[in-house]
Amino acid sequence: MSAPKPSSQVNAAASKGIMRPVNRFLEQWIPSALTFAIVLTLIVAVLALILTDAGPGEVVIGWGDGLAGLLEFMTQMSLILLLGHILANTGPVRKLLARLARVPGNATFAYVFVFLVAALASLITWGLGLVVGALLAREIAVQSRERGIKVHFPLLVAAGYSGFVVWHMGYSGSGPLTAATPDSFLSESLGGKTVPVTETIFSGWNMLAILGVIVVCGLLFLLIAPKPGAPVYELPASVTSEKQTEVDEEVVTPADRIDASRILTLIVGLALVVYLVIHFAQGGGLTLDIVNWSFLALILLLVRHPFELIHLTKEAASNVGEILLQFPLYAGILGIMSTTGLIAVFSDALVSIANPTSFGVLALLSAGLVNFFVPSGGGQFAVQGPIMLDAANQLGVDPSIAIMAVSYGDQWTNMLQPFWALPVLAIAGLKMRDILGYTVVTFLGSGVVMALALFLVSL
Repeated sequence: MSAPKPSSQVNAAASKGIMRPVNRFLEQWIPSALTFAIVLTLIVAVLALILTDAGPGEVVIGWGDGLAGLLEFMTQMSLILLLGHILANTGPVRKLLARLARVPGNATFAYVFVFLVAALASLITWGLGLVVGALLAREIAVQSRERGIKVHFPLLVAAGYSGFVVWHMGYSGSGPLTAATPDSFLSESLGGKTVPVTETIFSGWNMLAILGVIVVCGLLFLLIAPKPGAPVYELPASVTSEKQTEVDEEVVTPADRIDASRILTLIVGLALVVYLVIHFAQGGGLTLDIVNWSFLALILLLVRHPFELIHLTKEAASNVGEILLQFPLYAGILGIMSTTGLIAVFSDALVSIANPTSFGVLALLSAGLVNFFVPSGGGQFAVQGPIMLDAANQLGVDPSIAIMAVSYGDQWTNMLQPFWALPVLAIAGLKMRDILGYTVVTFLGSGVVMALALFLVSL
């Protein structure tokens, strides 16, 4: 009997019944992220005309002037994704993943293990977490098949993608890092000040929330794992381990010999390490730029030569295109909201229904909703960050709570929003409907933990 399709009856109860309409709706009616950005621009423009005194000309000027407002931020976000993808595909990291794939001794532990590794990688950098989760799921599926262990591949991939649910709590969280960066687009909303990462990413309550999400979601994967003997969709026998592509450039000229030498990348990598050590020794803080330079330093130390780095960069660059195209639109939206006063209208509306205790949870829910329309965490902060910070200021709420509430909401509904799942699904060869039944479980479990954390810290 042939192996069942991943979207058939083997997908467990979570993907049946109530999830079928959700799957069908997402596949048929959710457009591309670029279309979302365009539609959201039109919606915000109309709302500005209706809810403020601005005329059409002022709206258009605010939009046009704002298009270039996030160019530095756009570059920083693109670099995080680019460098994360490159890092995940360096030789040492790929070898490490192959070794890690041999750790799980049974299928149930494999699902939890993939989620745990992907979550830790996402806390390091979200670009790394996305790629590592998919690559590890594929590698474990191949090795498990060779060892006679039956694993349900869609659940394995869902576990890898679910690790992404903690990315905005970690080292590359764009919202907290932007708030910690001097002269960022959030500076005006913060009164010209910054919010250090010790009050957001590295705060005690955020650390406990990370632990809570990982523990709860790990237990949920134990509960939804197929029982021994239950039908599963195994990775087809035709699919083997994806080996690291060997870079075999012809070395003929003296210039080729330089490009094939490790000395240059090693020198620059060590120089970056020295710079980072001096930066932190002199009391420098963690910003988006420092995060990117730390990953670049690691990459330069791991690659064998410039030839390999060029090759990995070409492979990773295709994932950056949509960010480069969408961020000017998000900047234009922010320009409309700032020039017309729409930010104040929205923040006043939130203040009218919230109080200092309920603000964090309400901000989480609203950010989760906005994430469906602005699936980029950085883009969402450009649109929603100033609103939430203004509302928090009016209510006397610590800005760190507003920053992390938007961060939590962004990562939370990524479990339902298919945008960031696309690179994972491409590596795995699956569709969103194949994993959605399982990522909904992650959505529910993590949402409870994050809402509870925000409620308790607001007391």
